Amino acid sequence: MAPTRAVALLRISDDDTGEAAGVERQGVDTRKLGGRLGWTIGPAETHVVVENDTSAFKRRKIRLPDGTTALRTVRPGFRRVLEMLASGEADGLLAYDLDRVARDPRDLEDLIDVVESRRVPTAAVTGSLDLNTDAGIAQARIMVAIANKSSRDTSRRVVRALEELAEQGKWSGGGYRPYGYEPDGTTIQEEEAAIVREMADRIISGWSPHRIATDLNSRGIRPARAEKWKSSAVTSLLTGPRIAGLRTHRAQVVGKAAWPAILPMETWEAVCAAIAGRARGNSNKLTRWLTGALFCSACGHRLTGSPVGDGSAHRYWCNTSRGGCGKISINAELTEAEVERQILEYLEMPGVLERIRSATSSSTADEARKDASEDEAQLKELARMWAQKRITLAEYTEARKIIEDRLKETKAFLTASAPLVLRGLLSGNVRAKWAKKTPAERREIVLALLPGYRVMPHVGGVRTFDPSRLQPIDHE
Repeated sequence: MAPTRAVALLRISDDDTGEAAGVERQGVDTRKLGGRLGWTIGPAETHVVVENDTSAFKRRKIRLPDGTTALRTVRPGFRRVLEMLASGEADGLLAYDLDRVARDPRDLEDLIDVVESRRVPTAAVTGSLDLNTDAGIAQARIMVAIANKSSRDTSRRVVRALEELAEQGKWSGGGYRPYGYEPDGTTIQEEEAAIVREMADRIISGWSPHRIATDLNSRGIRPARAEKWKSSAVTSLLTGPRIAGLRTHRAQVVGKAAWPAILPMETWEAVCAAIAGRARGNSNKLTRWLTGALFCSACGHRLTGSPVGDGSAHRYWCNTSRGGCGKISINAELTEAEVERQILEYLEMPGVLERIRSATSSSTADEARKDASEDEAQLKELARMWAQKRITLAEYTEARKIIEDRLKETKAFLTASAPLVLRGLLSGNVRAKWAKKTPAERREIVLALLPGYRVMPHVGGVRTFDPSRLQPIDHE
């Protein structure tokens, strides 16, 4: 008996135009096949399942029903077809080709199980989807295995090509045009580059990404691929290594890029530091400037500043509404005065400013950048040696870890915010310079010198302010 509720599965891996023309052609041919066979396809809204721009090979890590994780192709449409066949909602399967139905052996075996248990007929325009005979099943398994290997070979070649482009500092192309550059990805678009430089200057001067996005939108300045700017887009653009002339691969900087930088390295590092400071809650509107620099000794949570009573006094406390335990609090005004006293006394100690001056010198930063560049080049050479089988995998792994650890430390120094906030204290009267700092800048100075303070509980029920409750946290 011919199926009366057959389901048609239509799929195309890449739809670059977004017009779904490929699946439409499959649909026409599949309906013609159904007519020749005397099959009836069920209602189009339920029995024509379209997987447009969907890969039948690429796998993702998913959680299985038993709680374990595994790599599987993610194809909701294909799974819906299996459920329809298994439940009897559909009584036949039509497709253009076996390749459109499955390229992963697991998917094929799941389909075979349903077809055999429910005895549903299958057919394809190309004649490759015969799962109702032993010979057809054997042929399908061979064809899917070959298709799967072909996909793996293609994937491997693409990955290697991308790695080679990254090693050469070249743009891999594809995707959207990067803002600030022409469609070739390597030529600076001067009008947009000027906007990038303006955004960077404003971030350094204290503007928030949200404020910058609002300003750009009000001026009718559009991003590369959206109608309006969002704060997240501003942050992503300004912290992206591309605009500093750096090439990344798999989210890691692998060296200098072949395209020119829009921002000098020093400016980009300053921008990244400023944005990182805001992410820690660094706002120029802070009134309780030690918020985020004080830690609860009971639970380790950060203390936040808040008014007490009628608002005439303030305290820092382990805020329960923000996940704290509520057990530790301390007078805000007296705490700030005590921390300020300790910081200024430290900065006025003999030799302290000289050490800071050495750490913030341009020559030191240049030397660190040179070290980073040499380490990045060494990583490339190491990869070539392993590819040429001149070293073993164990030697490659050990050497790579040593170099990457060293490179990580160097980059941490280059992107640290400490030199930026401390630089303004290097000349003149320290106390006068401190008095002119914003609340946010004061906190950044504290955090540049030490990780913060741990606030201990009151001793013996005494409620007067006790400076000894503030214990500086040492660098690990």
